[in-house]
Amino acid sequence: MSRPIVIENASLYGDTTASLLIEDGIITKVADAIDAPDDAVVIDATGLVALPGLVDLHTHLREPGREDAETIETGSRAAARGGWTAVFAMANTNPVADTAGVVEQVWSRGREIGLVDVFPVGAVTVGLKGEHLSEMGAMANSKAKVRLFSDDGVCVYDPVIMRRALEYVKTFDGAVVQHAQDLRLTEGSQMHEGEVSAELGLAGWPAVAEESIVARDALLAEHVGSRVHVQHLSTAGSVEIIRWAKARGINVTAEATPHHLLLTDESARTYDPLFKVNPPLRTQSDVEALREAVADGTIDIIATDHAPHASEDKDCEWAAASFGMLGLETALGVIQKALVDTGALTWRDVARLMSETPARIGKVDAEHGRPLAEGEPANITLVDPKAAWTVDGAQLASRASNTPYGGMELPGRAVATLLRGVPTHLDSQLEGAFA
Repeated sequence: MSRPIVIENASLYGDTTASLLIEDGIITKVADAIDAPDDAVVIDATGLVALPGLVDLHTHLREPGREDAETIETGSRAAARGGWTAVFAMANTNPVADTAGVVEQVWSRGREIGLVDVFPVGAVTVGLKGEHLSEMGAMANSKAKVRLFSDDGVCVYDPVIMRRALEYVKTFDGAVVQHAQDLRLTEGSQMHEGEVSAELGLAGWPAVAEESIVARDALLAEHVGSRVHVQHLSTAGSVEIIRWAKARGINVTAEATPHHLLLTDESARTYDPLFKVNPPLRTQSDVEALREAVADGTIDIIATDHAPHASEDKDCEWAAASFGMLGLETALGVIQKALVDTGALTWRDVARLMSETPARIGKVDAEHGRPLAEGEPANITLVDPKAAWTVDGAQLASRASNTPYGGMELPGRAVATLLRGVPTHLDSQLEGAFA
């Protein structure tokens, strides 16, 4: 039996100040003041914001197959340091997570490490090749209980395959998670198609390549009566399509990443491959449309698309570099910088976007994304909104270091993460309480 924990004077959701008593992984009391049991660990959370543990619906952990870039252990540690208590691991591993055996391996390894709950995302098609549906039913019935399926990194391009996938997941209330990219329109593309790409002489990636798939899949979801979730929305046009689809009553949800909410295609002028990502960084007007959509609820969640790469895959010329960037440890700081400190979001909004709604979409809301209330699981993140820090890729917990924020000062960060009442991350200022 673990020692009780008392979190004193925390700002719950950035609103009211209260103290929490945690016993055996459960929040057993919420009050203005709590008399700590004799054997309790007491955390002075004055000035800290308490949120439900964050849930990332879009993480690449690379294991099995690319442990040189990331492992479930290093990715879990990065997630815990970023305030996450659950992550959904994408299927584009080697071997691909397209069978019950592979997803159970990932799920079991996450449980063994125990820093965050790792929920595998199953592939939609065998080998991510877009030709034949994977064993979705077997993965759904496995001990991993997979409910989300994605060929992320590759679009489910064939509309017939996409329709069949939507029909299949409907039988167990799953969802198809789509990487919206018309492959014919983006062949050889290197960055957003626009003024900057023309000036730099890099092949452009048009916004319509994303928007056409978003529109198609919304209509397919309506036709089938199934759930579709659109990953890493990046254009103003995609926002309008999602807004239209929701007004029509289509069961569609969407995510935005922190980097698409802060960075623009202007970053490509450096030719630094750290800014090369799929979908590409867009224009300032796209960023503003995404921010507005996050604030008004058109975009349901914020997810990192944490994409670690070995150094040789990024330390090269732009054209040869892999797409992707780290995100787990910097997400909270980026969102505070871009949306909270600008007044677009409150911390309660952050809880909705980064914990409650992703847990609901991923069907893990029986334990994650729960309220900070008596009787609820003690999955908790404490954020210090004044803990300004300068990002250094070499100091991050990930095995990789490909962050686009190197040298940038971010305004806040997670200083403690508790998974079922067990600390999985403690800032140095809080470690002494558990000595």
